Amino acid sequence: MYTTYHLTSAQEVNTDILDAIKATFKSRPITIIVEEDSSDFELNDEMKAILDERLQENETTYITAEESINQLNKKYGL
Repeated sequence: MYTTYHLTSAQEVNTDILDAIKATFKSRPITIIVEEDSSDFELNDEMKAILDERLQENETTYITAEESINQLNKKYGL
């Protein structure tokens, strides 16, 4: 069994969370892993240039986002 806690700041860690973990897992062995949420990222200059190029493409040749993802999945196994 596992439980995930998403916090907006490390300052949110408090005794309530620890108490909840203790209540859930009782005396069973557990592993606690703490990692920084890396879902926030900024576009670098190369990424911005690629997006700017895409904005200049002919709209009549656009494909849907779903089709684009399907093609990437087929080509790269994403």
